[in-house]
Amino acid sequence: MSDRHRVAIERTTRARLMARLRIGILAAGTGGLLLLSLPNMLRDWERYAPAWAQACAFAMLAAVLCVEAVLVFRGRLAPVGWQWAAIGTVVTASVLSYAALPYGHAATAGDWIFGQANWVGLAPLVGRPLPVPLAFLTLHWGIALTSMLLNTAADRATVLRFATGSIGVIGYPLCMAVTAAAFRGIARSAAAAKWQTEQVAVVEAAAVESHQRRRQRFADLDLSMVPLLEGLAAGRLDPTDRGVQHDCAIEAARMRRLFAEVDVVPNRLLHELRHCADVADRKGVLVELDTRGQWPDLPPPVRRDLTEAPLTVLATAASWARVTVVGGPDLVCVNVLADCGPVDLPRPVTPQVRLDTFRSEEQLWVEVCWQANASPR
Repeated sequence: MSDRHRVAIERTTRARLMARLRIGILAAGTGGLLLLSLPNMLRDWERYAPAWAQACAFAMLAAVLCVEAVLVFRGRLAPVGWQWAAIGTVVTASVLSYAALPYGHAATAGDWIFGQANWVGLAPLVGRPLPVPLAFLTLHWGIALTSMLLNTAADRATVLRFATGSIGVIGYPLCMAVTAAAFRGIARSAAAAKWQTEQVAVVEAAAVESHQRRRQRFADLDLSMVPLLEGLAAGRLDPTDRGVQHDCAIEAARMRRLFAEVDVVPNRLLHELRHCADVADRKGVLVELDTRGQWPDLPPPVRRDLTEAPLTVLATAASWARVTVVGGPDLVCVNVLADCGPVDLPRPVTPQVRLDTFRSEEQLWVEVCWQANASPR
């Protein structure tokens, strides 16, 4: 699994953990906008100069909440680009509202933006590092403070109202931001644990599959090799008999191929054929191996069918053998020409593999071909 998959796991885990928190912040922002801010704005509608500025500010906040509601409904975290656009929209709405606020109305019910823009701006910032929502809340509070100093007498009552309101404007959203930051760390740990669990599951599945294939291969060898060994041990088979020697050479080639199947090499088919040819080479047989083309990494059953007949011919060759491998993306053929006597060649099990033979005097020519999407024989 790639790092991209790991990032996707972290994003998905974080989105699930923060879903309810985002819904709560969205509900607080929407409820405050409709149940508190809208009545306060309409109550002082005639005092705003101009009133349309307040309507525009209200519409901008409502638009941010609508987009955030769509993201929450789809279970997606807010993209970084949208977060900055949303914060820019909220800050613009705040400045626009304060510009139309009558003199002396700061920190009053008519100053509806003071207790509303904080929740709306916090909604798209859920999941961001704590300094980001903290910077936004500080900026929003600074805009409100500037408006109070410029548009009011800043007497004791006004300052106390502003200070009291600041506790709710900064304190409550800040608590939510701290909670979201904690969830961010929890999500990262949960994603890492899930990633490790998936990695372990993949490794275990691969190990189980490899073990099953290995047991199946050993079981296949037991059908032919164990009776041969038992016959030699009991004296029923003569080691000097040419047929017994051929059987031993074939089983030795199969064992070499079995060991070669687990090697990590660029070309597994060619690697296994070399191991099969090595058995003939140890008998003094001159083996030539030639390749043409490039082919994909074939599954073990296909490679086994492609090498079964060639290894039988190589193991029973008398003095020389020529192996040619020709392949491409959809077709791979293994040809063997050798001086060997009559031999019983096993038929391929894979439907896409075809076996052809031709005998001329003391020479045997064998061709085993695999073709992708070939019709069963």
